[in-house]
Amino acid sequence: MGLSRKLGAEALGSILLSGTVVGSGVLAARLAGGNDAVALIGNTLATGAMLYVLIQALGPVSGAHFNPAVSLVMMLRGQLAPVAAAAYMVAQVLGCIAGVWLAHAMFDLPIIQISSTVRAGPALALSEGVATFALVFTILAVSRHRPESIATAVALVITAGYWWTASTSFANPAITIARAMSDTFAGVRPADAPGFIAAQFGGATIGLLAATVFLASGGGKNGKAPTAG
Repeated sequence: MGLSRKLGAEALGSILLSGTVVGSGVLAARLAGGNDAVALIGNTLATGAMLYVLIQALGPVSGAHFNPAVSLVMMLRGQLAPVAAAAYMVAQVLGCIAGVWLAHAMFDLPIIQISSTVRAGPALALSEGVATFALVFTILAVSRHRPESIATAVALVITAGYWWTASTSFANPAITIARAMSDTFAGVRPADAPGFIAAQFGGATIGLLAATVFLASGGGKNGKAPTAG
């Protein structure tokens, strides 16, 4: 399958995933009446549901990464060439930004925004590292032993991550960059984004190392390991 088709799938999936994260956050905040817990429930359910659908739909095309940390891991495993991995990452970042702008347009908000939501400190960075570790380890373990369950497993680990991590589990450098461009419920202040991104790549790398230790060698069907967050 041609690289251009795979990049198109990564971009489309990233648009829809990012649009869901931000759009559901906007609507949830509007309907929750100031109750952040209720808003987070709505945001969580929409994200988990869309992630499951996108992996089922686009996994056979591109592997459904939608996440530079996952593409890096696939490159390190020899399942994605370095040039392709770099192209995937560009498509993912651009797609996530476009998805945020789409969400703004759908809710009649200014398209171009900068987030003012403070998400700073070592605890939140640690949370992002842990969330991305959990995501990558889940992808590698389930794609090895239960490849037919990968969409369910990834959707569930992200859904759980919204509630058991202090950062609400971004677990994705591309969506972190995009969310820095949205001054909404799902946003993150640009000054805080680099710490999140560094922790995400670190957590992904540790997840790969853990999988190497605990799991037998080998990937999923056709070397594809869907994900995202």
